[in-house]
Amino acid sequence: MSLKRALVHSPVESDEYFMEEGCFILEGWNRPEDPALSIARARVEPGDRTRLHRLVGVIERYLILAGSGLLEVEGLVPRRVGPGDLVYIPAGAAQRIENDGDCDLIFLAICTPRFTPEVYQDIEPD
Repeated sequence: MSLKRALVHSPVESDEYFMEEGCFILEGWNRPEDPALSIARARVEPGDRTRLHRLVGVIERYLILAGSGLLEVEGLVPRRVGPGDLVYIPAGAAQRIENDGDCDLIFLAICTPRFTPEVYQDIEPD
């Protein structure tokens, strides 16, 4: 099924949830009837870091909205990112981000095709 009409979706702040990856997620757009794309707001608290992971078959982009952090993506030298930075993460690339600042690190996670739990692989060494 696909969308046949225009609509406005307004995420509800109370729908934010903690993902075992190590960040809070608020789904902005993730619908089976629009399989080409998903957009979520991710929030990493100061001092926290997401687990090392990859998305199989899904390209991800981080658009940093607030805060700063240390980004690690397979194929890049680790680097600091902040508001306005856009990070392109190829499908299957290992990735994680650490909030080394003093306020929440907030970014949009834009996935193509859309994120589903089956594409997530935790690869954090124990």
